[in-house]
Amino acid sequence: MLSLPAAVVVYCALIAVVFLALWFYYDRRDHARFEMERRKGTFHCIRCDALYTAPTGIDLAKCPRCAYENTRLRF
Repeated sequence: MLSLPAAVVVYCALIAVVFLALWFYYDRRDHARFEMERRKGTFHCIRCDALYTAPTGIDLAKCPRCAYENTRLRF
């Protein structure tokens, strides 16, 4: 059997490991969400003058207002 001070140390260490694991999991999840949101292309519709975003990797996207295909803005 463990003595009381040793049991308290083991219990605190286990709690610290659980909090560290949760912190690591949520940090990685939030980072992945941020990267998906950050990696979008910006488009400007020349027909209705709307600004909108679409996933990266495409050069033509339809405008959500008028469905006109526009090219991606390049900065």
